[in-house]
Amino acid sequence: MELNCPIPITQYKQVLLAHGGGGKLSEQLISKLFLPQFNNPLLNQEHDGAIIDFNGTRLAFSTDSYVVQPLFFPGGDIGELAVNGTVNDLACCGARALYLSLGFIIEEGFSMDELWQITQSIKRAADHAGVQIVTGDTKVVDKGKGDKIFINTSGIGLIDNHVNISSSKLKPGDDIIINGNIADHGITIMLQRAELQFDNEIKSDTAPLNEMVQSVLEISENIHMMRDPTRGGLASSLNEITKKANLGIELYEDKIPIAENVKNACELLGLDPLHIANEGKILFFVDPDDTQKVLAKMKNQKYGEKSCIIGKVVEKDPGYVRMKTTIGSTRIVDMISGEQLPRIC
Repeated sequence: MELNCPIPITQYKQVLLAHGGGGKLSEQLISKLFLPQFNNPLLNQEHDGAIIDFNGTRLAFSTDSYVVQPLFFPGGDIGELAVNGTVNDLACCGARALYLSLGFIIEEGFSMDELWQITQSIKRAADHAGVQIVTGDTKVVDKGKGDKIFINTSGIGLIDNHVNISSSKLKPGDDIIINGNIADHGITIMLQRAELQFDNEIKSDTAPLNEMVQSVLEISENIHMMRDPTRGGLASSLNEITKKANLGIELYEDKIPIAENVKNACELLGLDPLHIANEGKILFFVDPDDTQKVLAKMKNQKYGEKSCIIGKVVEKDPGYVRMKTTIGSTRIVDMISGEQLPRIC
């Protein structure tokens, strides 16, 4: 058995927080270590979950772990986040989320009252999303050997026969739609850590988006790809897609929706909103023939009222995301190299 890593994963000898941040180091860890070791056709889809054909029935299977600090924040908490995150990953596969597993790793000494609050939040979020918690696990670690509580959720969903979501379906001309303002979640967490307040409170956008996604899939068979821009934000998600599809993406800076108070907070903290995590947003890549009816449907949904077109898939510069700026120039939008916001979800 190999005791030492035989390949140069990065220039670093130890794992850094940035390896879990959704940027370049995360991409290196996945592409150079995990994918080669566990290589198989289902994993190589590199989707938000595995799409499995089981005797003619297509299922989506996804898992995620949540380590956010603080545990409670304006707009949500770790429990609600754990449900919504996996529900949205399944939705991005085109699946109707059905069942979740729930795993707790709890540090000895953690408040029972806070555990009760988190459990109640999970229950409410699952009911809201229309999913059931059907299995789970609990582990308790020694005091000082954890950080209060970590949660893992895995989920299974059913994909309708007419739905086919894949980066391989992307084509030049596809419009890119997002269902509202970016960077709300990441900035909320950062402000809580820094104990900063704004006149207009900023709240996390955590939300279950499965109902909105299904309503769109019911009216259009030309949704080619979906992705939720969580860790690493909009920039990382789009870069991952361009590299997988071997196509380019053109963004319009003046069309990307950012709340004014979030924009001000980013400027104050020296952060780029394109690299900041979202927990209630999905990117839709849509055939232009269906763009307007998809946009109209999204705007009629609770979590899609601010939906808008922010860019387009192009043939030029495959593997790159370029942005048309408000002053008329063009710049490359790359993945972040380091870690802006650790422990964000």
